Amino acid sequence: MRRGPTVPLRAGDGRHAPPPPLPDVYNIIPIHDLLTEHPSIRYPEVRAAAAALRDVSNLPRLPFVTRDPHMDLMDWLGVLFGFQRDNVRNQREHLVLHLANSQMRLQPPPTIPDELDQKVLRRFRGKLLSNYTSWCSYLGRKSQVALSKRNNNSNELRRELLYVALYLLIWGESGNLRFMPECICYIYHHMAMELNQVLDEWTDPNTGRPFLPSIYGDCAFLKSIVMPFYKTIKTEVDSSNNGTKPHSAWRNYDDLNEFFWSRRCFRKLSWPINFGSNYFDTVVKSNRIGKTGFVEQRSFWNVYRSFDKLWVLLILFLQASFIAWEGTEYPWQALERRDLQVELLTCFITWGGLRFLQSILDAGTQYSLVLGTQCCWV
Repeated sequence: MRRGPTVPLRAGDGRHAPPPPLPDVYNIIPIHDLLTEHPSIRYPEVRAAAAALRDVSNLPRLPFVTRDPHMDLMDWLGVLFGFQRDNVRNQREHLVLHLANSQMRLQPPPTIPDELDQKVLRRFRGKLLSNYTSWCSYLGRKSQVALSKRNNNSNELRRELLYVALYLLIWGESGNLRFMPECICYIYHHMAMELNQVLDEWTDPNTGRPFLPSIYGDCAFLKSIVMPFYKTIKTEVDSSNNGTKPHSAWRNYDDLNEFFWSRRCFRKLSWPINFGSNYFDTVVKSNRIGKTGFVEQRSFWNVYRSFDKLWVLLILFLQASFIAWEGTEYPWQALERRDLQVELLTCFITWGGLRFLQSILDAGTQYSLVLGTQCCWV
């Protein structure tokens, strides 16, 4: 016989008792409870990484937020910048697994296995932020990862963990922006700058209160950063007519990302991000920033333009063969004649004509980049 749903017991006042709280969910490791009976918790490397994240002592208190006794560094960053709760959970396990695996492979093993080795964290941070470091070097900007190379105290370890955790939280919630790595570098650069100002306890000159990030509140990162970029990408894709329009008429991921290869992105977008900039879809399409690099034009001439060196080689070889192969057993035997040597000099004229044709095709296929109004930076 099929049983009906179980009805909760009534409380003393006659109302239904509230349902029991749901247990904390996790993917692989129950980091929220290191005392639970789980095989992964037996490894000291896992406990070391999880314990390092729980060190929130001396962190600035966030206004209007009651600090949870179980809050760790990931939770603190989630509240500070408005990351989604599930993203914080996922990236917490992500970070613990990376650090634990790295410490397991450390040779020789650390003297204190239950403590996170700073060399492990520094090596992981170098790999994770390598693209950001290269981006800063390329644009001539100072990295916002402010760490001392000599000071190895717990504060430096926690600060380095915050830099790593912040990047993972940005990456975890960026969605399709992951196809625009330099855009993520731009976002991380400014959020790390604001993190430094919070950690250094700056005072907001406008309010006289402790400094707070420009994005703050529930789901602030998703609403204030990710969604405007995503809407711009969606608008560009919708305008492509399912990819049938010419490539010069709309911007794809690469085109939107190439905008962050220049210092102009700091001036055009600034921080907090100016969503009235002509980078976004908030302005008329004719005034938006268009292609910033290569523009592909659909044309039969691309067969020659894309493989011009091969075509030049084949055409010159064919011309030289027609000239040299005149009544001799082998073509190089005819090179002894003076008149034939003069005729071979016409190959240089042919080469010059082919290079001139290549330059005409370059200008013709890139006209929308050179002369188009969509590519203005004003």
